[in-house]
Amino acid sequence: MKKILLTIGLFSSVLFFAQKNENYLQVGYHSICCGTPSDKPVMDFITWFQKKNKIKNFETYRQNGLGREGEFNIYIGTDGFSKTQKIKFVEGLKAAVNGQNRTRKPNRDGNVSFDETQMVKKADLSNARNLTLLKNK
Repeated sequence: MKKILLTIGLFSSVLFFAQKNENYLQVGYHSICCGTPSDKPVMDFITWFQKKNKIKNFETYRQNGLGREGEFNIYIGTDGFSKTQKIKFVEGLKAAVNGQNRTRKPNRDGNVSFDETQMVKKADLSNARNLTLLKNK
């Protein structure tokens, strides 16, 4: 009986203390005529930031199927960051998005949008369609 209670207590504490992001930043990829821009600059920044700051649990989701030309959103969980990490992450993400938008061809390439003041809640994502978890190495 003691073993059963100990096992139940162990599993409950693991689930209770597991990282569960409730707030996500949204990066949107939009098309003008010829498809969406690549997500490589943003994903490269996320991978670099994760390695530099040694963040193990990093939740990133991708929502496909938002338009006829492949529009999609990326949602990045921020609850695992300290306050200074979050500030640096947002600054770096803005720089990656702005750099990508500066190098695009205005009448041909789509653009990338990011608003650091807009947070998406976990409840909103639970109702989202075509949502997949991305693996960050």
